[in-house]
Amino acid sequence: MADDKDFQQRVQRIGEQVRELESIADPAARTTAKGLLQSLMDLHGAGLERILEVVFNSGAGGAQLVDDLGRDPLVSSLLVLYGLHPIEIEGRVREKLEQLRRKLFKMGAEASLISVNGNDIRVRVRIEGHGCGSTARTVQAAVEEAIYEAAPDLTSLVIEGLEEPAASGFVAVTQLMSGPGSASLPPHGLPNPQQHAELIADAEGMD
Repeated sequence: MADDKDFQQRVQRIGEQVRELESIADPAARTTAKGLLQSLMDLHGAGLERILEVVFNSGAGGAQLVDDLGRDPLVSSLLVLYGLHPIEIEGRVREKLEQLRRKLFKMGAEASLISVNGNDIRVRVRIEGHGCGSTARTVQAAVEEAIYEAAPDLTSLVIEGLEEPAASGFVAVTQLMSGPGSASLPPHGLPNPQQHAELIADAEGMD
């Protein structure tokens, strides 16, 4: 099974291929190719949505299982791509930063979420004693990797507190089909994030 890094490389390659479609000289061929890709996404999206509906409605443990799938790095990226992720982007980022807290503490650093504006994320990093260049780079890499894993649908990431932030080649999964004529795939059969959280709490209270 592909690991997280291999999956991200595949996502980036798909993004490159989608952009290459725009360079096809023949308008008819370009339209056909993009239409084929969108049809495949429509089919896969409908199938994934049905799977989640079946799991969610399977009983008291169904809601928890959907939540667990949403926290798996590989499955999470697919659910985001098709607009089916059960947890909103801010919740995913806050949870991931909390998981990262101990690792950063060992490096004399901490990271906190400043704001989420749409899919634009702003984070502040503090390093004890400002830290040397290598420490700052290590901290930045850890924060970026964690946030990209939690929110592959982000459109921009700004990390404050670092003097020389490095450029990233990250490609958001939601950008794969961005462009003229692209279609979005919003969820229909699943509850919204707030309803989902309430159902999870109710299920846990029944245990």
